Amino acid sequence: MKYLFPPTPYHSTKPSLRLFKTPSFLRIPSSSTSMSSTTTGRGSGAEIHPVGPRQQPSGEIHVIVGPMFAGKTTALLRRIKSEGNSGRNVAIIKSSKDTRYASDSVVTHDGTKFPCWALPDLLSLKHRFGADAYDKLDVIGIDESQFFTDLYEFCCNAADHDGKTVIVAGLDGDYSRRSFGSVLEIIPLADTITKLTARCELCGKRAFFTLRKTDEKQTELIGGADVYMPVCRQHYVNGQAVMEATRVVLESHKFQNDQIVVAAAFI
Repeated sequence: MKYLFPPTPYHSTKPSLRLFKTPSFLRIPSSSTSMSSTTTGRGSGAEIHPVGPRQQPSGEIHVIVGPMFAGKTTALLRRIKSEGNSGRNVAIIKSSKDTRYASDSVVTHDGTKFPCWALPDLLSLKHRFGADAYDKLDVIGIDESQFFTDLYEFCCNAADHDGKTVIVAGLDGDYSRRSFGSVLEIIPLADTITKLTARCELCGKRAFFTLRKTDEKQTELIGGADVYMPVCRQHYVNGQAVMEATRVVLESHKFQNDQIVVAAAFI
C-alpha cells in the first residue's frame, strides 16, 4: 500500500511527488479511466460508440471555521484520512508563514502531526506538484486558510473547473472579531459549512471567540496558547475591557517614567 507525501526537503526548487510505504492515511489507488458509451448491435460482435468527450467531475468545497483551539485542524485531518482510506488521492497545504510547530507538517494543538506542503500561495500548487500529479489529486485540504490571499480564486478554479474536492479550515474572525483574510468570502462557494466551538478558558462554557493576551494590534500575529485563548462572549467583552484598562495604565506609567527621565537630564 502506498501513500502520497511532499518531497523532503521541501525547499527544493522543483519538488516532485514521491511515494512512500507507510501504515496509514493517504492511499493512492491505481489510476483508471472510464468512458461513457452506448452499445449497438447484439451478441459478442456489438460495437461500442462513445457518447461524447469525457466530462470533468464536479468538485466540492467544504469549509470548517471557528476560534482558535476549536479543533479545526483535527477535523480537517479526520476528513482527509477518511477520503484517503476511501481510495482517493489527497494532499494537505498550509501557509509557509505558519512555522509554529513544524515547517513541513500540519500539527494540531495536542501534537498530532501530518505531512503537508507549505506554500506561500495556493495558485502555485499546480506548478509545485506538476500538471500530471495535480490532475491525479482528488481532495485538497487547506489548513490555516486565513493566511492565503488567493483563497477565493483557488477554490473557484479547483472545484468549478478542475473537479477537486477542497476542504478548507481556518479562522472566520480575528482577535477583534472582524473578518480574517478571505475565509468568509468563500462561504457563498461552499457545499457545507461547519462552525466549531472551543471551551472558554475562564469559565468552561462554549467559546466562540479568540482573545489576544498581548497588546499587539496587527491582524496577523502567529502564536499559540502563549498569545491567544478561546473565550465565551462574556469573557471576550470583559477581557477586552481589561486589556484596554491595562494598556491605559501601562501608557500612563510610561509617560510618567519618560517625564522623570527628562527631568533628570536637567538636574
